[in-house]
Amino acid sequence: KLPLQACQFRIARPTDKLDEVVRFYKEAIGLVEIGSFNNHDGYDGIMLGLPGTTHHLEFTHYVGGSPCPAPTRDNLLVLYFDTEGKYNAAIDRMTSHGIEPVTPENPYWEGKSMTFEDPDGWSVVLFNGVFK
Repeated sequence: KLPLQACQFRIARPTDKLDEVVRFYKEAIGLVEIGSFNNHDGYDGIMLGLPGTTHHLEFTHYVGGSPCPAPTRDNLLVLYFDTEGKYNAAIDRMTSHGIEPVTPENPYWEGKSMTFEDPDGWSVVLFNGVFK
């Protein structure tokens, strides 16, 4: 049996705070806009990704609002940094936008990363190292 042959992936989620979420991920995190749409069957959305990759996030907002239940503190987006300099620059970028770290739900992340919350309460972990 062959493994999955997909060549891209997108993680999508709704938000009722689209402008705030976009500012967080574009300005504070530094993701780049790779696409957007307005009033597509009542939805507005934006796709943000890491430069030069085929993996991205999509945030959508339904014109009539959406339930958007709060996530648990253990719903994570983890971004890995291959040098301490890049990691420190990412932390500095977050704090320069007035975003302070929070204590992670899972103590595994303590001491090797910093956790932040986006405007919807989703956790973003900036990890000092790479996944092995």
